[in-house]
Amino acid sequence: MASLFCLLFGFFQVLLFLHGDAATYWGDVEVLKQFKNGVNPGSVTPGSCLSSWDFAADPCDSLSTEKFTCGFRCDVVVSSAARVTEVVLDRWGYSGSLAGVSWNLPYLQTLDLSGNYFDGPIPASLVNLTRLRRLSLSHNLLSGWIPSSLGSISNLEELYLDNNNLEGAIPWSFNGLGNLKTLELQDNRLTGEIPDLGELNSLNFIDVSNNQFSGEIPVRLPPSLIQLTARNNSIKGNIPASISGLFYLQVLDLSHNNLTGAVPAPLFAHPALQQLTLSYNHYTSVEEPDPNSFQSSQLIAADLTNNDLRGFLPGFLGLLPRLSSLSLENNKLSGIIPVQYALKVLVPGDGTTTSSQFERLLLGGNYLIGAIPGPFLDLKPGSVTIRLGDNCLYRCPLRLFLCEGGEQKSLSECKAFGPIIP
Repeated sequence: MASLFCLLFGFFQVLLFLHGDAATYWGDVEVLKQFKNGVNPGSVTPGSCLSSWDFAADPCDSLSTEKFTCGFRCDVVVSSAARVTEVVLDRWGYSGSLAGVSWNLPYLQTLDLSGNYFDGPIPASLVNLTRLRRLSLSHNLLSGWIPSSLGSISNLEELYLDNNNLEGAIPWSFNGLGNLKTLELQDNRLTGEIPDLGELNSLNFIDVSNNQFSGEIPVRLPPSLIQLTARNNSIKGNIPASISGLFYLQVLDLSHNNLTGAVPAPLFAHPALQQLTLSYNHYTSVEEPDPNSFQSSQLIAADLTNNDLRGFLPGFLGLLPRLSSLSLENNKLSGIIPVQYALKVLVPGDGTTTSSQFERLLLGGNYLIGAIPGPFLDLKPGSVTIRLGDNCLYRCPLRLFLCEGGEQKSLSECKAFGPIIP
């Protein structure tokens, strides 16, 4: 019986659109009119989506006609009245302010106005969109603080506010977005600390890059997190130990921050982490994980360039089974190149596990000594990317493709670095 009802309901919707028997709910029409009137007329070019909105006709009855060619979708949701459920006007180049619109579209599920030139604050009236699942206002000129009222839209699954001029902090009310899966706030002017969002058990993706966040990474992070990107901020401290409890985390990018101390060992034994980017921080060492734990590591690429790492090259990195890209350039690492690194360039594993070879090994800009490992000399240009320039290696001429990236340091500079330089 239920399936028969759904079939008849869907058939009724098709008939309604084909024959034009339903009128758009009057309140929805008023909001659409407010929105069009608030757009700068000079940005509504002939042939654009908004230019076709002619309210002399009923909007939902006139979809895909010359009067309403695109921009929104309607569904029959109450009796015979059609309600607006989707407004999508991305990349049309419209300008104006959204603040003058009373966003009272209670059946709206998608609002996408990205890629335009809308300015002014984010309207607090968006809280009226109680059924909203996707809100995208990215790539505009929006300014001011993020309204805390957005945290009341409990059905929201995707929130894109990136590439604007937003300021202030992330509202604590965002912990009320229990269904949120994606949060993108990158490329704004946001400040303060990244709040504890540990209550968001559905959140998979967070990007807060290119802002002005300070403070430390919160101890509690969403347990469902797959990707955390927070590069180019002023985050300090270190990565909390709780990161090992994020069993689904695959991508972690905290580059261009002020992280200090030792790179935590759990990152190299994580059950899901594949990409680790911690370049341009102030790390001084790398913790070695337990030998029995890192064999299950899923890490494919690790970038620790431009830190202050000291001591010998971490030999265990050459034993991580899936690691194929390792970048340790521009640190203060010394000693010889470990045999594990040399073997991993040529030999993918010992036959007992599925292992990957090094396809990218960047070690330039350190204080490495000794001769180039023999296996490296058998490599053909283009077969692998290896950079050994700007070290203290014996016989590493620039004509050798492995040594590109800078001549070796002078003997005086190498000896001045420390007593381990012969």
